[in-house]
Amino acid sequence: RTEDAPCGDDPLLMFFTSGTTGYPKIALHNHKYPLGHFVTAKYWHNVDPNGLHFTISDTGWGKALWGKLYGQWLCEAATFTYDFDRFRSEDILPLFKKYNITTFCAPPTMYRFFIKEDLSKYDLSSIKYATTAGEALNPEVFNQFKKATGLTIMEGFGQTETTLSIANFVGSTPKIGSMGRPSPLYDVVLLDPDGNECKTGDTGEICIRTKEGAPCGLFIGYYLDEEKTKDVWYDGYYHTGDQATMDEDGYLWYVGRIDDVIKSSGYRIGPFEIESVIMELPYVLECAITPVPDEVRGQIVKATIVLTKGTVGTDALKKEVQEYVKTHTAPYKYPRIVEFVDELPKTISGKVRRVEIRKKDMEKANG
Repeated sequence: RTEDAPCGDDPLLMFFTSGTTGYPKIALHNHKYPLGHFVTAKYWHNVDPNGLHFTISDTGWGKALWGKLYGQWLCEAATFTYDFDRFRSEDILPLFKKYNITTFCAPPTMYRFFIKEDLSKYDLSSIKYATTAGEALNPEVFNQFKKATGLTIMEGFGQTETTLSIANFVGSTPKIGSMGRPSPLYDVVLLDPDGNECKTGDTGEICIRTKEGAPCGLFIGYYLDEEKTKDVWYDGYYHTGDQATMDEDGYLWYVGRIDDVIKSSGYRIGPFEIESVIMELPYVLECAITPVPDEVRGQIVKATIVLTKGTVGTDALKKEVQEYVKTHTAPYKYPRIVEFVDELPKTISGKVRRVEIRKKDMEKANG
């Protein structure tokens, strides 16, 4: 190669982050980034040269390159691309039979919509492997999709700043509700607020150890923003801003974004657990749990819920939701506020923007 040809550490591409917690940042990746996705495609998506892989993601976002280009092509697999202005299950589900799609990946949001359809009307027999990432997968969605299709959804975790860093990999046995175990590419640890590694079962921030150098697939930094880079990358660790617990088998269980954790009457409440319980109710299509300021408790739990078609949101239904949470989790975790809405605010990549819900509630509280 010529002397001026780019090498592995030189910049290759930039992605905007999805902006779930604020304004999007620009994550800069180097030329080693595509190699990091070999693990994504081969050992998580489970692609092969004779198959056709379909990842639902707007082309141009980081998730698109997780599932539409680098890893799949390195594995000699064909990819199916279908872009749309608005997601509709009835448009997507016929595509599997029509094009003989064999492996599939979509955000949990899409699976939530799928399980509310009559899946028996669609031929999904071509699908051999199903995966999900983007946000945590509710156990109810996992169970209902498997009941309807026989497919086990293999969950994974990563960010725009990384490639796949935690997953239920090919050949592993998933634990329902768990993100899986760390990728061999990443030295993943959970750290407490003082920077100490957490004990088994304790909640900590998901961090990637970089003291021996950045792993293949981790970003260089935020473009033209050294301060924001230093905010997340310091003391030999990249800090994801996401919290989880790790069990005795090394499986990680998602708790929530650090900013999303609710602090009420001295308790720390993770939103994902409550969302998963509410999703068990047959009339709930989507749900987001957020904190609302409270003079006595500091914060209280709020549930913003999208109901299934034909369900009317009444005060009695709100009470039913509250009682269900009380009896299926600790009583202090129940949502003191329940609001029914037509849709949840989301990023273009399909992640729920809880920050937008919090902002509106803060504005109401401040008059």
